[in-house]
Amino acid sequence: MKEQTEVGKLKEGRYVVIDEEPCKILGISVSKPGKHGAAKARIDAVGIFDGVKRSIVQPVSAKTYVPIVERKSGQVITIAGTTATLMDMKEYTNFEIEIPPDKAGQVEVGKEITYIESLGKKKLDLD
Repeated sequence: MKEQTEVGKLKEGRYVVIDEEPCKILGISVSKPGKHGAAKARIDAVGIFDGVKRSIVQPVSAKTYVPIVERKSGQVITIAGTTATLMDMKEYTNFEIEIPPDKAGQVEVGKEITYIESLGKKKLDLD
């Protein structure tokens, strides 16, 4: 899910959709309005799920999408290689999620862990 907002209302540390990918905003720089145009904002962001840096330049008054990013908790049911099966603690639905290689020691069967969900994608939130 995503909602629409103006580019001028975005802030660092929040989220924005760039190339249909939810991204966390790293920096925003706004140029002054010119003789024939409106002020422009350059937004530098990094993808939540893929880690790719992206940037966009749009007028401050333009509309853009903001993803709804939810932090949820789930219980680890099984682990098979680099994939874990989790059960959501509120909806009681089962799904598979990829375990990053550097976080493999933190995921154990029966343990409750948090994950991030946005635009139909899920990722473990182990910090």
